[in-house]
Amino acid sequence: MNYQCPLCFKSLQLINNNYRCEANHQFDRAKEGYVNLLPVQHKGSKDPGDSAQMMLSRRQFLDAGHYQLMRDKVAEKLAGYLPEHNQSVLDIGCGEGYYTDYFLQSLLTQFSQATVFGLDVSKVAIRFAAKRYKLVNFCVASSHRLPFPESSIGAIVRIYAPCKAEELSRVLIPFGILITVTPAAEHLQELKALIYDEVKLHPEKNEDLPNFNLLDECRLNYKMNLSGGEAYELLAMTPFAWRASEEVKQTLKQSKESLYTADFLIRVYQYQGE
Repeated sequence: MNYQCPLCFKSLQLINNNYRCEANHQFDRAKEGYVNLLPVQHKGSKDPGDSAQMMLSRRQFLDAGHYQLMRDKVAEKLAGYLPEHNQSVLDIGCGEGYYTDYFLQSLLTQFSQATVFGLDVSKVAIRFAAKRYKLVNFCVASSHRLPFPESSIGAIVRIYAPCKAEELSRVLIPFGILITVTPAAEHLQELKALIYDEVKLHPEKNEDLPNFNLLDECRLNYKMNLSGGEAYELLAMTPFAWRASEEVKQTLKQSKESLYTADFLIRVYQYQGE
């Protein structure tokens, strides 16, 4: 499967390490192996997405295995529901690639033709990912205009990442699969208690996904024993970091080991076509 040009929406062909379309739009493949399909006029800011520091925090935290149970459960669902006639998978908002590469490695034990794409708006994140995980196809692109042809993807994974329902419908094959991971009610309530005067449970919202049927839903709740440094890395990779005072951050860094709640809602949807 080829990428689609983000400017004219024609198919891109890889020629001499450059992706080109019929309209002669060109996108260079970086030395790390990824391609940047986010034109300047589509960026919205100079450096959209997560920063290098956030990526470092995320990589250290994830490498320590604190979200491994969630990763493994998503991989299990993906292998169980992936259409056999289209084994291409897109990980939207893939970050530094921790989940994306594992999905590929686990799928290849069952599906010899499995292909996995990782997409993120952050160039920093994709560079991190492509340097480490060589078998995944990584691209910098907007989730609001996915650089893939219509009805070309067998399954999409979204872990916290936003994406328009119309785009999901456009690129998924009929009866393709969408797997989403969102925070469940008690997710990181201990971190929230450090920042907010009143801790509210995460609302469990039903997504507006026309033409999608919910096939499977499970909740994964467990405790993580984190050092102060690990808790700080966790904070740095969440939206809570923007609201945390410097005093809270320093206190967290110097704190002893403590328990924090991981609480995820994992849903599997099937696209019914239009």
